[in-house]
Amino acid sequence: MADRLTQLQDCINQQAEHFCNSIGILQQFAPPSKFPSFDRSGSQTPQQQNQEDYVQLFTTLIARCAKDIDTLIESLPSEESSTELQFQSLRILEAENQEAAERLEAIVRKGQDLLEQVQAALSDIAQSQLDMQHLTKMTTKE
Repeated sequence: MADRLTQLQDCINQQAEHFCNSIGILQQFAPPSKFPSFDRSGSQTPQQQNQEDYVQLFTTLIARCAKDIDTLIESLPSEESSTELQFQSLRILEAENQEAAERLEAIVRKGQDLLEQVQAALSDIAQSQLDMQHLTKMTTKE
């Protein structure tokens, strides 16, 4: 996963691409202008193509990309985030991590105790079944 600055750079590059493509579409589909002192011979009718609503498309793309850029900028650490604040935040995270590790160890111990109880119960059940089979064989022999 890319860091925030790389994501921001990618998003800015994508925005530039949207701007460039929208200008290209404008140039492609804009009607030609006539200059009064310049008479050009040749085809003056542009090729008619199946046009989609390019204005809506690029407006949506550019607005969405601008919103993504704003979100990425807001997620960057501020200048107020000093080294001491970062260390303090790391200490808090380490303490929370330690507490979570202790809770996990306690849960694992309880799980192991339960596993031992279940294994003991299964052993008792198996022994009881063997005893019952042995008694059944003894009573059928008599």
